[in-house]
Amino acid sequence: MRTARFALDPAFTVGKVDPRLFGSFVEHLGRCVYTGIFEPGHPAADEAGLRTDVLELVRELGVTAVRYPGGNFVSGYNWEDSVGPAEERPRRLDLAWRSTETNRFGLSEYIAFLKKIGPQAEPMMAINLGTRGVAEALELQEYANHPSGTARSDLRVAHGDKDPFGIKLWCLGNEMDGPWQTGHKTAEEYGRLAAETARAMRQIEPDLQLVACGSSGQGMPTFAEWESTVLEETYDLVDYISLHAYYEETDGDRDSFLASAVDTESFIENVVATCDHVGARLKSKKKINLSFDEWNVWYQSRPNPHPVEDWQEAPRILEDVYSVTDAVVFGSLLIALLRHADRVTVACLAQLVNVIAPIMTEPGGPAWRQTTFFPFAQASKYGRGQVLDVRVDSPTYETKKYGEADLLHATAVRAEDGSVTVFAVNRSQTESLPLEVALNRLGLTSVVEHSALADADPDATNTRDDQERVTPHPVEGTTLQDGMLSAVLEPLSWNVIRLS
Repeated sequence: MRTARFALDPAFTVGKVDPRLFGSFVEHLGRCVYTGIFEPGHPAADEAGLRTDVLELVRELGVTAVRYPGGNFVSGYNWEDSVGPAEERPRRLDLAWRSTETNRFGLSEYIAFLKKIGPQAEPMMAINLGTRGVAEALELQEYANHPSGTARSDLRVAHGDKDPFGIKLWCLGNEMDGPWQTGHKTAEEYGRLAAETARAMRQIEPDLQLVACGSSGQGMPTFAEWESTVLEETYDLVDYISLHAYYEETDGDRDSFLASAVDTESFIENVVATCDHVGARLKSKKKINLSFDEWNVWYQSRPNPHPVEDWQEAPRILEDVYSVTDAVVFGSLLIALLRHADRVTVACLAQLVNVIAPIMTEPGGPAWRQTTFFPFAQASKYGRGQVLDVRVDSPTYETKKYGEADLLHATAVRAEDGSVTVFAVNRSQTESLPLEVALNRLGLTSVVEHSALADADPDATNTRDDQERVTPHPVEGTTLQDGMLSAVLEPLSWNVIRLS
């Protein structure tokens, strides 16, 4: 096969990676919360009911911002139900997922969970703008963030949380363009409500960072028009607009599935163009950044293998089991986010545990890593610094969905100490891909490590009974000589090459 090539130069960068790019998402959906992160009575549960085995894996995953409590769930959420003594909290019907919500895990427990992950874990709170509005948003803000001396801040103190939660990053609703959303609105209706809410919240805390709802996907019939209309109302009041995207293999078309990030990059660039067009029309020098606060591989077309009845507590839904192929696509989506780090400064993998997640658990049993765990953990660990501009010269292949696509998908990040990590995916299902990278003026002299996630069985998975069937493995033969990196990427592989 023809060699794929690109050059790296410290003078040509995309932008600095915001740590929030490695965020995740905890929604009251299925078993994400209950028997996921929270299971009182589990052998590994701490005094607060949090599973310490899950906490350990979350720390290893390298999660930063954690979006909560939804998702579709938030559009019917009464925040007051989730505070105070747990035994006194009301049980509610969750219309989004046709489940019963016990509220045993709520706002205080969420903040405590973040603290136990570590100081790098930042809250990202979503507000219900489906069935509620400005007044309820202000009440939640006062309860969460005001020190004391008012009715709701004193109520928080009475509930046992003396210190304010200090939530600075807020989502103004969720997927309000979607007809499935409780309280679905037109762009005009939502834009006006988001602007009113943002303006009121900033009267209390001017330095808040606010995310307006963008389209639920690039395929929505109102895409781009929605963003334009919403931003006309909110441009000077918000900092981000959201993007959501999920991908799956359909009809056996694995070639297109492997090129999913072509769509991701197109989506990002189209939203950036729309934001900048509105900014130009408003004659504003401000730049709206992007919050890609839901992304993943999600097999929405597959039937649920678990029997579920309406209004169950924590039903087994959306528990996708991920393969090597899924992990390679997942890694490619991470590359797409890094390649646009100048404008995508928040991103949340949906979700964290059990529900289309990198971590799986069994009630009363073990927790383990899915195949997708490894690309995220490696990107979070080594993808910090300046993203270098990567323009690949690669062999291509044809896809039904996206036309011609490069076999190589790659990016590179330069850390503060001058070391460089190359993240690369080989989309070929059958052939290895030779790679050459010219390292111009970077002062790099050695290959620290080349690891790959690949397998002779592209459908191999990690399960409860075989938790380490798929893990990254070292790759031999990668060299750096006279400023030229030479490597061979295995078929259908996610690669991390660290240089110093």
